[in-house]
Amino acid sequence: MPRKTKQNSITSPELLEQINPENKRLVEDYLTYLESIQRSEKTIKSYKNDLEIFFTYDLQHLNNKFFVDITKRDIVSYQNWLMNENKNSPARIRRLKSTLSSLGNFIENILDDEYKDFRSIVKKIENPVNQPTREKTILTDEQCQTILDELVRRKKFDKACLFALAMCSGRRKSELVRFKVYYFDNENIIYGSLWRSPEKILTKGRGLGKMLTCYTLVKEFRPYFDLWMEDRKKRKIASEWLFPDKKNPETHMNADTINSWMLTCGKIIGEDVYCHCLRHFFCTHLCESGIPAEVVKEIIGWGDVSLVSLYCDTDTEDELGKYFDENGIKDVEKKSISDL
Repeated sequence: MPRKTKQNSITSPELLEQINPENKRLVEDYLTYLESIQRSEKTIKSYKNDLEIFFTYDLQHLNNKFFVDITKRDIVSYQNWLMNENKNSPARIRRLKSTLSSLGNFIENILDDEYKDFRSIVKKIENPVNQPTREKTILTDEQCQTILDELVRRKKFDKACLFALAMCSGRRKSELVRFKVYYFDNENIIYGSLWRSPEKILTKGRGLGKMLTCYTLVKEFRPYFDLWMEDRKKRKIASEWLFPDKKNPETHMNADTINSWMLTCGKIIGEDVYCHCLRHFFCTHLCESGIPAEVVKEIIGWGDVSLVSLYCDTDTEDELGKYFDENGIKDVEKKSISDL
């Protein structure tokens, strides 16, 4: 079953053309400002989309009012429309309002010479309770193996390789497509069990993102890497990228392609399967193998160790069973990377 998110269906080229010219200029100035402080292209595109939704609503429901004149009552009506008519999740509403708040801060702090009396008001409106709208998928070892076995049976070696890489490295989809073939040379293996990327990979972060060294479990990933390499040789694919673009092998494939590949994986087991649940799977696997949280944090590249407990899906009672039995507290030996 596919994992669905409410998409933007309110805007259209015809409606965008009718937006108040003063609001259009504000948006252009704001996006230019974001470029000047090195926000990523993807972030700027998301902000632009969020603002187009609001200003289309403004056009249709608020008489195309100039943003500087927007009131708290107007923000409340927009939030109510998002929640009860457009059926957006609380998390999505928070994101849309956050973009508006950022625009307000830009006007208040950067355009204060033009709008001296303007004060950003969006944060004054309480957000809806942030409740989960879809159940998180927790994959078992058996489910992952079923997916891999079926992809191999179908000779979908590229998909099997990508799925295995995601579950053995915990990387996001935008990072998975940036892996290169030579990263998996034997000389890049450390401690006999981890492939260490010889160059850093661009990942999420403030501004243009940050560069991160990535680690992949050798034992679990190698069989699917080898199958894909053998298939690439038969198909005469010579790209440096592990997952090249079909039309232009000199570039890596688009990260959005992974969404459809995960849909294929999900259909095999009849569950929602998406790239981020494999990030949870990888973290959980490391934790259940006895790797200390501080080490897990370093492997995945997090700045805060608290994220380990957030991503680890181990059942609390199962975890307690590792340390307690009828004789009291067990003597549990801490494990290292080479034990994986």
